[in-house]
Amino acid sequence: MTQLAEVKVPDLGDFEDVPISDVHVSVGDRVEAEDSLVTLESDKATMDVPAPSAGTIREIKVKVGDRVSSDHVIALLEAAAAAGAGIETGIESSPEPPPAPTPSEPVSTVSSQAASVSERAATAGPTLPASEAVPSAATAPVSPAPAQARTSATGNGEVHASPAVRRFARQFEIDLERVTPTGRRGRVTLEDVELVVKRQIEQARRGGLGLPEMPEVDFAEFGAIERKPLSRIKRISGPSLQRSWLHVPHVTQHDEADITDLEQFRQQNKQAAKEQGFNLTPLAFIMKACVATLKAYPEVNSSLDRDGQHLVYKQYFHFGVAVDTPDGLVVPVVRDVDGKSIMDIARELAETSAAAREGKLRLDQIRGASFTISSLGGIGGTAFTPIVNAPEVAILGVSRAVHKPVYRDGEFAPRLMLPLALSYDHRVIDGALAARVTTHLCAMLSDIRRILMLG
Repeated sequence: MTQLAEVKVPDLGDFEDVPISDVHVSVGDRVEAEDSLVTLESDKATMDVPAPSAGTIREIKVKVGDRVSSDHVIALLEAAAAAGAGIETGIESSPEPPPAPTPSEPVSTVSSQAASVSERAATAGPTLPASEAVPSAATAPVSPAPAQARTSATGNGEVHASPAVRRFARQFEIDLERVTPTGRRGRVTLEDVELVVKRQIEQARRGGLGLPEMPEVDFAEFGAIERKPLSRIKRISGPSLQRSWLHVPHVTQHDEADITDLEQFRQQNKQAAKEQGFNLTPLAFIMKACVATLKAYPEVNSSLDRDGQHLVYKQYFHFGVAVDTPDGLVVPVVRDVDGKSIMDIARELAETSAAAREGKLRLDQIRGASFTISSLGGIGGTAFTPIVNAPEVAILGVSRAVHKPVYRDGEFAPRLMLPLALSYDHRVIDGALAARVTTHLCAMLSDIRRILMLG
């Protein structure tokens, strides 16, 4: 005798109302354990909800665009071994299945919309935050949608729009409730949002607030070309980087740390870490040294309040760490670095980096950073200028360490020097403070005893 079990959204931590970007199965599909059923997508990461066991999909209770939270039922699975699995497996027994609902919008439609976001954005003008390049949506000459047009099919007053449309609107800070929907059943389409953006850009041009458009070039005129879509990560991170670059007055302070003794100590202890299943990397030492520096200069661990008149000092030390993945850079967060040993940090870095490269980061693992470190030392280069990850006010760039002749005690000696680049928000950190910060950090890294005393 078979049983029906409810497949639920796993624990999402503090996240609520996360949109569903894809539904991978249909009623009647046979699935194996761990097969992806739906994909949840936030602004920075995606998460697949897998089948807890093998079976047949008898009902799908969600569709693309729905918002779900922890324990939300997404499907009914017919599985002979589902009895008694309960909460531990994320499924619960359920009575007979009701008739399968007809999705209001097929996945293929939303997927095609998502794929065309970048192309459509190009026709709407430069991808700028509304606060920087155009008037706010509240002042734009947009006719408010009729109440009945803005009401969802369930009558709860929600705006109907696909995740691709919502993402596009967020990039331009467009309030969807003020957009007149023209889609079926009062649905806001990409064209509806584009119309608002075009009006705002035109208004900004007349007011002298807009940036010059990039010229449109037909590259095929000069030779063969190939057109490929940006990776999902780059599509998501691109607008955030541009917003930060436009809003934050960037300055970068460069310095070099003598890590000769640190590297010798690391080499002496890396085998012990390897026996525990992880690598003892220089980044673990750098993160620990950054804690001491940020404690000495708390402005670097702050954020500028929205009123522009106050600083929000953070009493926690959650560090974002840029990880190179096949699809682009991802920035998972290592929390409470101040309370962890160097070995603990190295272990967590290895686990988190592996999850990032495999696309298995949880949503709570990519938010809440107070400071970010981007290390390219394993790849190469002598220096670079990282972009501040606003609303943070600083980011540390780390390049490849090289041996250099350094004048010490009356003679030149070979020392291993680590190039550092601190990019910062000049509204919060001035040049003198930035120089003090990098000097302090270099002193911490140059004397391994100082870092070890931090615990």
